[in-house]
Amino acid sequence: MTDRTEQLQHWAAVQLHAVFLPAARFDPSFELAVWDIVSGDASFRQYFRTRFEGASYILMDAPPEQEDSASFIDVAKRLQRANIRSPRIYASDLELGFLLLEDFGDEMLQSLLQSEAGQALFDRVLPLLANMSAQCDCSGLAEYSEAKLYSELALFPDWYLARNLEITLSRHEQLLWDQLCALLVASAKAQPQSFVHRDFHSCNLHALVDGSTGVIDFQDAVYGPVSYDLVSWLWDRYIVWSRSDLEKWMLQAQERLAPTIESVDWLRFCDLMGLQRNLKIIGIFSRLHYRDNKSGYLDMVPHFSGYVLDVLSRYDDLERYHLMFKRWLQR
Repeated sequence: MTDRTEQLQHWAAVQLHAVFLPAARFDPSFELAVWDIVSGDASFRQYFRTRFEGASYILMDAPPEQEDSASFIDVAKRLQRANIRSPRIYASDLELGFLLLEDFGDEMLQSLLQSEAGQALFDRVLPLLANMSAQCDCSGLAEYSEAKLYSELALFPDWYLARNLEITLSRHEQLLWDQLCALLVASAKAQPQSFVHRDFHSCNLHALVDGSTGVIDFQDAVYGPVSYDLVSWLWDRYIVWSRSDLEKWMLQAQERLAPTIESVDWLRFCDLMGLQRNLKIIGIFSRLHYRDNKSGYLDMVPHFSGYVLDVLSRYDDLERYHLMFKRWLQR
C-alpha cells in the first residue's frame, strides 16, 4: 500500500464520519475494515470501494497534477440537473484529488451486451442520449473545437503509424491524410452541436438496482457534435453490431437528436464521426502501450481497424483513403 493510498484511507474515514455520523466523535485510530480496488482506467485515476455503517461507497483517487477533479464535479452537477443519474458526490478535496462518491455497483451495460437484444439496450440508452443533448447545460463547457478534433486525429499517425508500425508518410500519403482530416473535422462541425459525454460506451453505463442507468467517467464532457456519443455506443469495443442494426439505430436516434436533418446526411455525419473517433482510439491505444506502459490495449486495435475500413469502403469519395488504410491496417 502506498503512502497516498494510506492518506486516502484516512481521508475517507474522516469524511464518512463527518457526512454520515456528524454527531459522533471521530476516533483517530478508526480503520475501514473493507478496502477493495475497483478498477483503474486509461487515465491516472484509481477507484476503491469501502463500506461504512452497512453501506458501500466509492473513493476516487485523481492525482491533481494529472487529473482535473473540478471538471468531474462540474459535469456531475450538470447531469444531475438534467435528471441523469451520475454518482452523488458526498465529499471532495480538490487539492488532494480525493472524492467520496455514491457506489453504482458492478453491473455495467457491458455485461449485458451478449445476453440482451441489441434493440433493448438501445432503447435503454437512447433516452439518455436525447436527454443529454436536449437538457444538459452547456454554458461554460469547453468547445470540441477544430483544433481539438485535429489534435485527436494526429494521435493515429504519431502513435500508431510512426511508433507502432514505424511508418513515415510519403508526401502523397501525407496529402491524403491531411485531406481526410479536413473532411472529418468539417463534417463534425457542420452537424448540430450539443453536450457531449465523450466516452459514452458500455463500460461507463451502469445498470442500477432501481432499473435506471447510471453514467460515469464524464469529466471530459464538451460542447460538440451531436452524433459523437451515439457513435461511441454503436461502435463498441466489446461487440460488433451488423450494419443493418447500426443504420436502424442511427435513424432511430435521428428522430430524437437531429430530426431536421435528411436521413442520408445524418448517416454520413454518424459514419464520419465514428471514423474520427475510431482513428483517435487506435492512436490512444498505441500511446497507452508505448508511453504509459499499459498492456492489452494494442490487442483491441484490430477491432477498431475493422470499423475504420468498413466505413471507408461505403462512400465513393473515401475510396482513395480506403486503399491507403488497407496497407496500414491489414499488415
